Amino acid sequence: MRNPFLAIARTGTQTLMELFPDLPAEATGLPTVTATPCSGCGRCAANCPTQAISLREDAQGRVVELDRGLCIGCQRCIQYCPAGTLAEDRSTRTAVRTRAGLRLSNRPGTVIGTAPVSPIFRRSLHVREVATGDNASDLEVIAGTNAQFDVARFGIHFVASPRFADALLVTGPVARGMREALLRCYDAMAEPRLVIAVGACAISGGLFRGGYTEANGVPDSLPIAAYIPGDPPHPWSIIHGLLLAMGREE
Repeated sequence: MRNPFLAIARTGTQTLMELFPDLPAEATGLPTVTATPCSGCGRCAANCPTQAISLREDAQGRVVELDRGLCIGCQRCIQYCPAGTLAEDRSTRTAVRTRAGLRLSNRPGTVIGTAPVSPIFRRSLHVREVATGDNASDLEVIAGTNAQFDVARFGIHFVASPRFADALLVTGPVARGMREALLRCYDAMAEPRLVIAVGACAISGGLFRGGYTEANGVPDSLPIAAYIPGDPPHPWSIIHGLLLAMGREE
């Protein structure tokens, strides 16, 4: 039988000790809104496949608003923006506690609310993943458990049953056929309990939003403790979201 420890030692693979580094060169980041004035061409909004960008006018000029809950990270908006108002964000600290926190704007001083965090999960968290149709996000969640990212070192462990779980980690757009299964998993959990939405599909439905299958993300009836944008999110972003829900990150 192959010895996993020897395999890691021989290949030089080791746990990454620097937490939440910027994305590597081969990865692409989510767009962000900069302070650079908008040219007003409207090409970013016109070419966004999920309508994540909206433009409006106020007394100070053109307002650009980006909803990362809808964004799939295709970067078409960055490619079509001649002014540089939209740029790539290389950070892996992208998770937020509220849906409002995913809405970015080029107007400074926007107040973003924060959800209360219970200290009970600060030391450990048992997670049950509910996959509803986003294999890419599922693979990134699995990557978070490997020897490099090692999510278990933070006291985070995945369990097979919702009865033993503190949190539901939801991936995929939660179409009509999966909604009851998700709600039953949530009902089977003991209080207190958390829900974490991973990826644009789980947050809003992504490209599937508004379709006949009613795949619009996690139902509003479930209280979400952390939103992790991306399609799919990087493993560091997923770990950041988990720690955020535990109250160990800001």
